Amino acid sequence: MAEVLSCQTLDQFKQNLEDGNSKKLTVINFTATWCAPCRFMAPILSEFANKYEDVLFFKVDVDELKTIAEDYKVHSLPTFVFLKDGKEVNRFVGANKETLLKLVTKHSGRSLPEADPAPST
Repeated sequence: MAEVLSCQTLDQFKQNLEDGNSKKLTVINFTATWCAPCRFMAPILSEFANKYEDVLFFKVDVDELKTIAEDYKVHSLPTFVFLKDGKEVNRFVGANKETLLKLVTKHSGRSLPEADPAPST
């Protein structure tokens, strides 16, 4: 069962980035404890981490790691940065599950999950 890795130190961030610096898609969630939309997205990110075990998800608290947020030019929260081969391939800002799902599936090379069929009456 995969999980969202939390980065609380610069060394931890670098190690997680190094671990994800492969063909594997890495999604960095820039967040803060005081950010309500970030709290809304937290269980969604956990759900995706369990569903997409071939994708590395981790979160960075901008108050704990200001320099990382500055390096990635994060100005609004939540910000999601998508990396592949160590390079940024996409990003988006906001608490939108559908957008996150589309970008994860697009950059991981997987197709969108099929919608559940409507129950027959």
